Amino acid sequence: MNFKWSIFYSLFFLIPIGSYAQKSSQSVENQYAADLGNGSFLNPVLKGNYADPSVVRDGEDYYMTQSSFDNIPGLLIWHSKDLVNWEPIANALHEYVGGVWAPDIIKYKNLFYIYFPAGGKNWVVTAANPRGPWSNPVDLKIGGIDPGHVVTPEGKRYLHLNDGRMAPLSDDGLSVTGTSKKVYEGWPYPKEWIAECFCLESPKLTYRNGYYYMTAAQGGTAGPPTSHMVVSARSKTPFGPWENSPNNPIIRNTDRNNKWASTGHGTLVDSPDGKWWIIFHGFESSNRTIGRQVLLLPIEWTKDGWFKVPAGSDPAKPLKKPVGKAVLHSMKLSDNFSGDKLGSHWNVLKNENRSNFKISNNSLSIKGIGNSPQNTQPLTIMPANNSYQVTVNVSAGTGNTKGGLLLYYNSKYYVGLEFTDKSIYRLYNNGDRGKLVSDIAQDNVYLRLVNDHHDLLCYYSLDGKEWKRMDFVTEISGYHHNILGGWGYLRPGLFAVGDGEVQFRNFQYQGLD
Repeated sequence: MNFKWSIFYSLFFLIPIGSYAQKSSQSVENQYAADLGNGSFLNPVLKGNYADPSVVRDGEDYYMTQSSFDNIPGLLIWHSKDLVNWEPIANALHEYVGGVWAPDIIKYKNLFYIYFPAGGKNWVVTAANPRGPWSNPVDLKIGGIDPGHVVTPEGKRYLHLNDGRMAPLSDDGLSVTGTSKKVYEGWPYPKEWIAECFCLESPKLTYRNGYYYMTAAQGGTAGPPTSHMVVSARSKTPFGPWENSPNNPIIRNTDRNNKWASTGHGTLVDSPDGKWWIIFHGFESSNRTIGRQVLLLPIEWTKDGWFKVPAGSDPAKPLKKPVGKAVLHSMKLSDNFSGDKLGSHWNVLKNENRSNFKISNNSLSIKGIGNSPQNTQPLTIMPANNSYQVTVNVSAGTGNTKGGLLLYYNSKYYVGLEFTDKSIYRLYNNGDRGKLVSDIAQDNVYLRLVNDHHDLLCYYSLDGKEWKRMDFVTEISGYHHNILGGWGYLRPGLFAVGDGEVQFRNFQYQGLD
């Protein structure tokens, strides 16, 4: 059934749009699920802007975190038992210290550590259990990005950084004890390759059979679809000399027409049965608006002690699943605003004006800020499908306050709906605003945005059952980093502007693919 017919059936038979597309009992709200239910999986294993994944195994459990950028709470921790199905269990960062890029989660002795760059510095948080509580962030007082922790068999600890640099750490891992030194030059890939930049980043270290294996990223993480790659080198010491792998690049998209573009930034992990895997990220060529997603491929070790991806392992085709039980996949994104605290799936960008968002009586109250989405920070979620719909009930604001529902990239680029003065307005980039519906004879309205394969469709309802599509459709495929910069992604959000408050009830997310 195509999307237009699903709209027809939902209107006349009151079937929720997208209900026909349910894929797996392991997914929620019809969110994408990688597990095909037959012992195989299809990438991505985690859909959404979960760039720069880092994973650690602890017995039969895996824990993963990724770049959280300006989202607070940040450093979302995911748990899995099979590397394919992932459940969110905690956030390790609750204060804004800068945009978080490329963390490294590790376990040393009985403590978990996450090293991460933010605000021009590197930081570390710790916890005895990944489910928390996590410590406050500790400033390591060293610059650079993409930290990678390594410990020697004798217990000496080091932190590798971008550009092939390395710094010594204290025994407790909570401070840097010396200056950083360049220890690795990277792999000289062929000059005729189409890449964004050399950009030696993401050093992740694995110790195996007397060798330290460095898994690094090169080529730039965006730009041309053939730019990004994973390379490897090994050494008998954590500071070199390093010998580049004869199998380089371990991962690289070689064809701009492939499904997955700019693939790279890998972390090695083994499974309890002795097999090895690499978890990495990539843009989906047909949908960069959702950001860089988490991908998984098998790894094999050669007789001469190097590793590679087995021939025929295509990230765009079904692959055999790792061993392990499936946990309930994905994060619930719908919200009836019960309780008195904001759910952890909501992101307050840069943690600004957090006190303006309050939950009570099954309602979210947002105090207005500024006079348009250009000078406010909406409350946002991470979408989990290429196509999806979001719905919310909005009450007229107090005073001259306006509120609504939008898809938000940044303060300049957004599109959505606003309810005020018994009218619905369309919002579109840089303050562009126009009236769509007038003379609504009640003080609340249901708004719905449908992202239908990059076409944004706008609906409203007076009762949440009978829906009317408004005369405003726009194409949104260009809302991504390669066009707009800023490492953003297109996300649903709720906002209020003005000097009063707006009430929101019954926010619903539904995947349509």
